[in-house]
Amino acid sequence: MTFPAPARPGAVPRLRLAGITKAYPTVVANDGIDLAVLPGEIHAVLGENGAGKSTLMKIIYGIVKPDAGVIRWNEVPVAIANPARARKLGIGMVFQHFSLFESLTVAQNIALAVDPAHARAGLSARIEEASARYGLPLTPDRPVHSMSVGERQRVEIVRCLLQDPRLLILDEPTSVLTPQAIQALFATLRQLAGDGCSILYISHKLDEIRTLCHRATVLRAGRVTGTCDPRQESSSSLARMMIGSDLPHPRHRAPHVTGAALLTVQDLALPASDPFGTSLHDIHLDVHGGEIVGIAGIAGNGQRELLAALSGERRVCVAAAIRLCGEPVGHLDAGARRERGLAFIPEERLGRGAVPDMSLAENALLTASRRGLVRHGFVDLAAARRYATNVIGEYQVRAAGPDIDAGSLSGGNLQKFIVGRELRQRPKVLIAAQPTWGVDVGAAASIRQTLLDLRDAGVAILVISEELDELFEIADRIAVIAQGRLSAAKPARATNAEAMGLLMSGAFIAPDATIQRHSSAAGASGA
Repeated sequence: MTFPAPARPGAVPRLRLAGITKAYPTVVANDGIDLAVLPGEIHAVLGENGAGKSTLMKIIYGIVKPDAGVIRWNEVPVAIANPARARKLGIGMVFQHFSLFESLTVAQNIALAVDPAHARAGLSARIEEASARYGLPLTPDRPVHSMSVGERQRVEIVRCLLQDPRLLILDEPTSVLTPQAIQALFATLRQLAGDGCSILYISHKLDEIRTLCHRATVLRAGRVTGTCDPRQESSSSLARMMIGSDLPHPRHRAPHVTGAALLTVQDLALPASDPFGTSLHDIHLDVHGGEIVGIAGIAGNGQRELLAALSGERRVCVAAAIRLCGEPVGHLDAGARRERGLAFIPEERLGRGAVPDMSLAENALLTASRRGLVRHGFVDLAAARRYATNVIGEYQVRAAGPDIDAGSLSGGNLQKFIVGRELRQRPKVLIAAQPTWGVDVGAAASIRQTLLDLRDAGVAILVISEELDELFEIADRIAVIAQGRLSAAKPARATNAEAMGLLMSGAFIAPDATIQRHSSAAGASGA
């Protein structure tokens, strides 16, 4: 593997931060941070959820104004008042929480960020060329609202790369990308670094940091606690620098499957709800109490549609196509399925998992109202606050209290709250999509252990994730979804990542099924 060498140590930093401080009413997010990034350097910023990483990146990109400190660009002091000023300097950023307009197309969203001179003529062709070159397939005229989280991540990355940045900030860029797409992205980043582009890289995937980055700065509670060469460290030593202790490893005992399947899917077929969606074909699946079944796949192959059908967001014509604890529920909505013991962790935190402008207590009401939070038709705000407070405590959510807005939490802390809110409801069946997306290594291990403990208590758990490592760590059986079809689930111990990757390419789909799928799609589009 070729690895671009960073500029010599004596080179002038492209970006230098001195004493950057940012305080909010309840927390000091950044406390006197010093940081320097050289030309051609891939520099990691590590830390737990809430350590101040995203706030610091937003300061560099002009979204947040620091209370104190100096930013130097090529050793010249600058004031970055807004993202437009950052882009003019040559700074680009890929956000963890997407900054996309859902009602606009891919090309329209990208046009808002690129030079107006390039926003009209030939932009769609440039998008297609860039997405092909970087292994991040995109359709320029596709509306963003029809895209999965992984596909939206591609839009963010391609939009940023089209700006030809001199400093590229990446906040959890691979959290919902496939292994193949990650390797393609890494090749691009190494090429950019070799051409002199500086890269600030935030990720909780320590193996990525060790593989990709030249230097790492570690933040804890808003302060710099050290720097290192991650190539000379182990994942365990990096974890100790981040969280101050050894990384916990989930205890995965042999499953104890009991009784009939608690979640059964039989002959599920569902046409795509929009022209860019994926229709589901002949889906068969069963999940028993006491086991975790994982579903792997490349983003955009029907995960979004399957989740909508299972959660009740989309009802199906044949009620018996989906059974919950033996009862046909395909015709029931999401609320009715929750009443029967289903809990659901969606892949998208903001907007679906939580309402940003509502407090944590109010967000608890969204799915846990039946747990004593509503009495005689009236909301019990005190009970909602107690519920949210218990979630904050049990799942170590860094939040000032139950009355703080959900949108003010870091991505990882909001994810922990959503997971805790669902698990405290003691479901019979749990469906979790990307349960540890953007969560630090310590919290991710804790969430995975919680899922395993829930499994051991007899709950049936279905996990849809694009992280194969996660599925192999916690799943008892693993299936693959491709082109809207689901493979047979195999015992996790009887397969490996290479075999799963082959299935993700659609190797299990019969050729006549693929032809039939394309014919059906053509007929649907012409109807």
